[in-house]
Amino acid sequence: MAQHTGLKTAAIEKISHLEYFNIAVSVDCVIFGYDEKELKVLLIKSDLEEFSGLDSLLGDLVRPDEHLETASYRILKERTGLDDVYLEQVQAFGSINRHPSGRVITIAYYSLIDISHHKLRLDNNELNWHPVNDIRKMAFDHKLILDTCLKRLQQQIMNQPVVFNLLPEKFSLRQLQELYESILGVELDRRNFRKKISLKDWLQDVGEMEEDVPHRPGKLYKLKTSQPKKPVRKKAGAVSA
Repeated sequence: MAQHTGLKTAAIEKISHLEYFNIAVSVDCVIFGYDEKELKVLLIKSDLEEFSGLDSLLGDLVRPDEHLETASYRILKERTGLDDVYLEQVQAFGSINRHPSGRVITIAYYSLIDISHHKLRLDNNELNWHPVNDIRKMAFDHKLILDTCLKRLQQQIMNQPVVFNLLPEKFSLRQLQELYESILGVELDRRNFRKKISLKDWLQDVGEMEEDVPHRPGKLYKLKTSQPKKPVRKKAGAVSA
């Protein structure tokens, strides 16, 4: 005689908790860039009437047959044309009233790209770069998401060589310090900064000097090959299930 296990089927579980299976999931992408000595983020005008005139992050609902990572790269590709950057998952945001259409839990991702070396399709619903320090209000809870991703970046930059994704291949220590200052939002002592960076052993002197600069030319460096930047995402179709 078969023993009663006390287990229920997935169908019964769904019927008895139907409201739990009516919660949507979305992804939002925080794309940081660096230009004119400012940390910038890629934003788009919200297409919801409730947030008319406000900017939002690049995001969308996750399709029923779609993995989270696949959704994040789909959104990036559709909105910007990019498909070769690394997106890092940060955390989930699930405040009850964060979306006016209903309960939506979103997963935030962030990435760092060199603006001058990525050709973006910036003709989609007023998609454009905005200085992070100028942003005061956004649609949904996107200002909170942006601030959270910025804090993650600030925590990482002295322990991991992530900022080099924002710089050209060759750069001066002056440029590197200016980048750190733009991310941290503070002025750094030149001598202390260079000492800390030298202790990281991240840089390689390329034997060249800056050219056509309004100040005394400095040495140029590049990231050592033993210290790779964030990995480049594999082409579409290579995401595992």
